[in-house]
Amino acid sequence: MLSRAQLDDAVTRQIIDAEQRDQLIALADGTLGARAERPQAQSLDENMRLIGGGNDVFVTIGVVMLGAGLLAALMTVIGDQRVTVFAIMAVFLWAVAEFVTRQRRMRLASTVIGLGFVFAVQAILTDLIIVNYDLAIPDNPLQLAAMRPQLGMAGTLFLGGIALSAALYFWRFRVPIMAGVIALCLTGLAFFYVTLFLYDGVTEGRLYMPALDDLPELLRNALYMPLISGLVIFAVGVAFDLHDRERVTVWSDCAFWLHVISAPLLVHPLFIMSTGQDVVFGEIEPGTGAMVMLAVLIAAFVYVALAIDRRSLLIPTLAYFGSLGIYYLINSAANQTGIPPFALILLVVGALIIMFGAGWQRIRSLIIGPTLPTSLLDKLPPIRVQSV
Repeated sequence: MLSRAQLDDAVTRQIIDAEQRDQLIALADGTLGARAERPQAQSLDENMRLIGGGNDVFVTIGVVMLGAGLLAALMTVIGDQRVTVFAIMAVFLWAVAEFVTRQRRMRLASTVIGLGFVFAVQAILTDLIIVNYDLAIPDNPLQLAAMRPQLGMAGTLFLGGIALSAALYFWRFRVPIMAGVIALCLTGLAFFYVTLFLYDGVTEGRLYMPALDDLPELLRNALYMPLISGLVIFAVGVAFDLHDRERVTVWSDCAFWLHVISAPLLVHPLFIMSTGQDVVFGEIEPGTGAMVMLAVLIAAFVYVALAIDRRSLLIPTLAYFGSLGIYYLINSAANQTGIPPFALILLVVGALIIMFGAGWQRIRSLIIGPTLPTSLLDKLPPIRVQSV
């Protein structure tokens, strides 16, 4: 029979999760029957597994205080050697993660430690790049053009270095938020390389310098970059979800962060492209056609979120549309009477949030179940409806 220490080691090695370990222990103790109903009740909701309990919060506070104290002490003693300071911080956070994350699997504390480690790495890379490439913010932004060779390598080292460190950290500790960090860095690299390609095209004569009148169309075309990046990140998140339909492994938690990141990258370009809003000055004056397209976008995102069982995709989407509605109401209140079109959108968004919060799985069963073929439903997260 496996001992408690062996089961804890299995959790550390990601063979089983903590909930499965507790169920095995309860089975050995003969108390599993009393707890059999609990996992089913919990599975009705999307388990983001961001906080492991009160002790997790307690340890997180301790880690923040300890790290802040060490950073303040190092800045006081050797503050002129920033690379050394943050190198020590990175080693310290890695050592803390060996206990808090590898041994105890504290979720919130592990997330905070991981983000602190990434921050320390980016601080090291920033200082090294500034010194080695002699980079400084010029007084005239046009002077940045003369720094093209240094900027190309510096940007690659900075974003690539952070992505590599996050990947190494994830390989060691399996902290899900590192998937989001990697996605953001790779998206930043994509934007960076496209910018360099366009700049080189202009300087080499392959592309012409856009005139001021061409700026709106240029910026509108630039929206394809975040749209493509968002689609790629969303596809990877869906792949993780399909790999773990029951949402019991770390890959499901990685998918949560990927959906959080992909939503804004998808929503904003689609909103601008479908409604014809002013991408340069951000003017929001939607007519009937724009409002209809906006409603279609909301409906599409709601359907996709229901299909893949991810409120983490829907929350940023509704927040974005709701923010647009508030922005429009504030800017139009002084010169309009009656009910502005976006007031209706706010009403719809607010009603959707309340409705989905109250009955997400039942809505999934009513909308997704009848509209998708069984072959596809068998690959998606199962629909769980609590019996009355």
